[in-house]
Amino acid sequence: MAVEEINAAAVQEQPATAPEAPPAPAHRGLIAEWTVTIILLLFGTTSLVQAFVIPTGSMEDTLLIGDHLLVDKLAYAPSGPVSKYALPYTPIKRGDIIVFRYPVDIKQTFVKRCIGLPGDRIRLIDKQLILNGKAVAEPYVYHKTNYIESYRDNFPNEPYVHLESPAQDMLLNHVKNGEVIVPPNSYFAMGDNRDSSLDSRYWGFVPRANIIGKPLIIYWSYDASTAALISPTLSIRHLADLFEHFPTKTRWNRTLRLVHGYPLN
Repeated sequence: MAVEEINAAAVQEQPATAPEAPPAPAHRGLIAEWTVTIILLLFGTTSLVQAFVIPTGSMEDTLLIGDHLLVDKLAYAPSGPVSKYALPYTPIKRGDIIVFRYPVDIKQTFVKRCIGLPGDRIRLIDKQLILNGKAVAEPYVYHKTNYIESYRDNFPNEPYVHLESPAQDMLLNHVKNGEVIVPPNSYFAMGDNRDSSLDSRYWGFVPRANIIGKPLIIYWSYDASTAALISPTLSIRHLADLFEHFPTKTRWNRTLRLVHGYPLN
């Protein structure tokens, strides 16, 4: 299945002070991360882990077109009275990469970075993210353009493009003093390829119920076109390409690469 702006068959009152993020859990070490990865690979089913492929460039250069991912569907699952001590549940954090059902059409599945938690205040000034009144560093962000667009890069602002109805509601009911306020049980998500990402700026918040999990590992990366990846079935041309170019178009340096978030404070 593909993750991004395609169908599922092919694979978000201003508080007086900045809201506090939920306490961050202790960071899992490399050995612990690989232990969880191996367990999921060996014993996971579609209820625990699911395969997706990235067909568009909205998360470049963190995730590339043709990256094949395993998504940990267990990470954000609600913990029970016993399982919370035995399983690696974590709260959604700012900077996490999340996989979710597209709020406008839940048949589609997207991957973006979580930028804002419930209660957070968000704005962009000349491409710079201002989170809860502070400019934050985003080393993962990739800007393809140098020019400034009024809505995309100075958000929220008067839109000059079509917005989905949830985004229109966001601008109408969740903006105060020039900042978007993330409502309860919702998240604000954007792509790392910030100038070329269809994200919460254009379709609104991600409901908590829509979040599936987070990418765990890139198990294979192949330099293919978006057209080849969005097809619900393998085309003859794509099969021929795989047969002829598998060794040379496989990005071997990305194979078995763990996918990490980046903490935003």
